[in-house]
Amino acid sequence: MSSPSAPSAPEPLPDPSATGPLSRERSHLTQSRAALRAMREDVENLDISDVTANWVNAEVLARQIDGRIEALADLSHTPLFFGRLDYLHAPPLSAPLERRDPQGADQAEGADGERFYIGRRHVHDADGDPMVIDWRAPVSQPFYRASKKDPMDIALRRRFGYTGGDLTAYEDEHLSDPAEAATTSKLLQQEIERPRVGPMRDIVATIQPEQDEIVRSALSGTVCVQGGPGTGKTAVGLHRVAYLLYAHRERLARAGTLVIGPNSSFLHYIEQVLPALGELAVKQATVGDLVAHVEVRGTDSAAAAVVKGDARMAEVLRRAVRSHVTMPTEPVVVVRGSRRWRVPAYELAGIARELLERDMRYGAAREALPQRIAHAVLVQMERSGEAPDDRVQDAVARNTAVKAAVKAIWPPVDPAKLVLRLLTEADFLATHADGVLDGDEQKEILWAKPVRSVKSATWSPADAVLIDEVTDLVQRTHSLGHVVLDEAQDLSPMQYRAVGRRCTTGSATVLGDLAQGTTPWATRSWEEALAHLGKADAVIEELTAGFRVPTDVITYASRLLPHIAPGLTPVASVRENPGFFRVRAISEPAEVVAACVELLRNEGSTGLIAADARIPVLAEALTAAGIGHLDPGEETTQETRLTLVPASLAKGLEYDYVVLDDPQAVVDGEPDERTGLRRLYVALTRAVSGLIVTHAAPLPPQLG
Repeated sequence: MSSPSAPSAPEPLPDPSATGPLSRERSHLTQSRAALRAMREDVENLDISDVTANWVNAEVLARQIDGRIEALADLSHTPLFFGRLDYLHAPPLSAPLERRDPQGADQAEGADGERFYIGRRHVHDADGDPMVIDWRAPVSQPFYRASKKDPMDIALRRRFGYTGGDLTAYEDEHLSDPAEAATTSKLLQQEIERPRVGPMRDIVATIQPEQDEIVRSALSGTVCVQGGPGTGKTAVGLHRVAYLLYAHRERLARAGTLVIGPNSSFLHYIEQVLPALGELAVKQATVGDLVAHVEVRGTDSAAAAVVKGDARMAEVLRRAVRSHVTMPTEPVVVVRGSRRWRVPAYELAGIARELLERDMRYGAAREALPQRIAHAVLVQMERSGEAPDDRVQDAVARNTAVKAAVKAIWPPVDPAKLVLRLLTEADFLATHADGVLDGDEQKEILWAKPVRSVKSATWSPADAVLIDEVTDLVQRTHSLGHVVLDEAQDLSPMQYRAVGRRCTTGSATVLGDLAQGTTPWATRSWEEALAHLGKADAVIEELTAGFRVPTDVITYASRLLPHIAPGLTPVASVRENPGFFRVRAISEPAEVVAACVELLRNEGSTGLIAADARIPVLAEALTAAGIGHLDPGEETTQETRLTLVPASLAKGLEYDYVVLDDPQAVVDGEPDERTGLRRLYVALTRAVSGLIVTHAAPLPPQLG
């Protein structure tokens, strides 16, 4: 290891018999794994037979214990700790901790300080002393944020290198030593550029200072992260939900958390990362899952989807719902015993108008109406000398005459039936869209053929969102404590409203890249999107440092930015390796297969990305060549490392090496050129180590 005055390079794997620092750190890893096993065994051996009063409590406690056992699992392929902090002084407000000094390990600078190993979860020994500190704990924060300019009382920061689960190297930074110059971490660079077989690298070890600030921001605030390809948007989102669950576990356990992704393949892809962050029970869904009130079997034209996704539809729907309220023309007569109590029509109308003016949920107002009518009856009873109580009011509210009046004045609304009527009855739509949608827009969303029922209707994804809007107008949607929304740039205003309803009393983390918006209704600005979400006061952060995409690849892809997102800051790759990049003219699919074979000679995963229409042809060519391949979202193995990816599903995925087939076909596969170029930008930026672009047709002129 180098002297204290200079940053040390990663140490190589030592001889097993050696007793140097790396050997001692490996010993600490072994002891930590043993301590974690002991913690798990302690939970497995718990006897709850004497502490549960009934079978319900027993079931609840048993589930909690099962969850604890799962959380204490040792993921053999994931490092138990990835760093070490040696403080100059004991951290403030930290509990007294015994200084860990395994097998006489080298002392940190500062005799009064403490040493902490930073990892994915807390591990303690039999005496309760910490072996590993959770990365989310306050004492771990300097691992991500300390620097030569602001050492945060850290004498030494040590990073560890791993191969699989084996500790193979370490690297030191003496942050409080003025004689040591600041340098880029070689281990961190290697980890960022490391090829891998599996869904995603162990991102918890590579989070950067600007990302950590977002991760640890307050639960009460909504944060929007704009970031180009490879800037770590998804990593930030997953870290943030894991951190918030750690820092506010009881509150979020009651209120709930949710990660929303663009499709099921993407959700499967990221769910494999969460255990490495210390979390196992984070719910995930697509926007379609949230609004699944009807079976979606159809699609809209781009023009129809744009109109249905426009925020103006919310006003059309609100008008349609409120139109069901009919002002009464007849009084209500309540008979109780020998007495008859009469509420005149004008008084009933006044009650109805007051409820409308309060702008309550339709269903809540309908539930309040019989009580309001009953109250009017009770006022008459009191004037006549009676002394009715709450039981009398409830009985009057349930009176047959009152129920009939409520049904006539404020009939129940079925959200799906209401939306079906708007989409199939031109006059009904015209009445409620007057001054909101023009005639052409109304014609665009009207169905050409009549539909018999809700079940027989061929609903589209946009229709389901409209039904969700009406459902909320009738009955308030349950709000969660925190929502993480990834790939947000592709949502329509109405979809933003649907997500916003799930966090009206909570907060959100919104992640996206305006340049990667690949829907005709894609977000034009984050300010507009956040207003639709109901979080106009959110803080917008921009990530521009690229850690995933090689320099040559991101430079080539950035040629498209002036055409798809003018004014957006291009990603600047911080990787030292420029990456492997080639553009090849070809004449047949066999040459695409040959490019895949070439890249498969490298370590790691390979993705073959192509326009959706080209997938069957390429699948046939791969099969003919005897090359096995996976569908997006399936985990690669040592035997099968090639994934065939339709361009429409490439967003959010990454591969060590990528073959991109026929860029012009990717552009032509979308309804308009801008959307096509954005889809191409996404496809070009999926590679971690190298990219080969093959093309039979000429390249899009925007690529130069």
